[in-house]
Amino acid sequence: MSRLAARFAKLKAEGRGGLITFCTAGDPDAATAQALLDGLPGAGADIIELGMPFSDPMADGPAIQLASQRAIAGGATLVSTIAQVRAFRAKDNETPIVLMGYYNPIYAHGVEAFCAEAAEAGVDGLIVVDLPPEEAEELAGPARVQGIDFIFLTAPTTDDARLPVVLARASGFVYYVSITGITGTASASGQAIEAAVARLRRHTALPVAVGFGLRTAEAVAETAAVADAAVVGSAIVARLAANLDAHNQPGPGLVADVLSFVAELAQGARARLRISP
Repeated sequence: MSRLAARFAKLKAEGRGGLITFCTAGDPDAATAQALLDGLPGAGADIIELGMPFSDPMADGPAIQLASQRAIAGGATLVSTIAQVRAFRAKDNETPIVLMGYYNPIYAHGVEAFCAEAAEAGVDGLIVVDLPPEEAEELAGPARVQGIDFIFLTAPTTDDARLPVVLARASGFVYYVSITGITGTASASGQAIEAAVARLRRHTALPVAVGFGLRTAEAVAETAAVADAAVVGSAIVARLAANLDAHNQPGPGLVADVLSFVAELAQGARARLRISP
């Protein structure tokens, strides 16, 4: 059983939705980013999304755009991102890690090499937001060979005719983008999320994770009660940025403060039992 499948099975057995946290590899520097990544499971993250820094992250709002800029300025690359996962795996062989980002750096690195290196380092899944299902097989195929799940996004605009096309190629879980637009700029109502998750469950047996716009423990609690997991990204990245000085240097309490915030979010995920199924 893959780490992702095992983790979602564990969450189901516990009767709750999970917390998926996002941070950008190498933000604000390699050492701080590694310390943050290593501390996330202990703070309550059930699954980790690790952003692959990219110069033109078109689906992301200002917080994550700036995180990519900081990471790249600090020397972060696709190779260093994979190395960060490898270092994490030396301490934690259970928490799933999903790399999230854009196709350009992967294509430039070489698809086959990337998938092999990512699998060797301990990557469990990929979310590549600018590869639609019709064009994803050139990456999803080699990833599948290496045992890496390929996770697709669905959105409020993904209608019932389009859903089967997306879901036929999905594995690991389905990521529901709860708003139209970029990350961290708006929030969907709990009622809208519940209806969307119910619709997705009619089309797939894969776990459903909901993200974009979740900022608080209360929002996580409401979402995790109806979905298999709630995803928080921009709010965590913004908390990190609030601990930087004018030169983007981390304050001494950055890691502890961000992990404290993650712990609050995790309490939200554990606050309510998940509504069946």
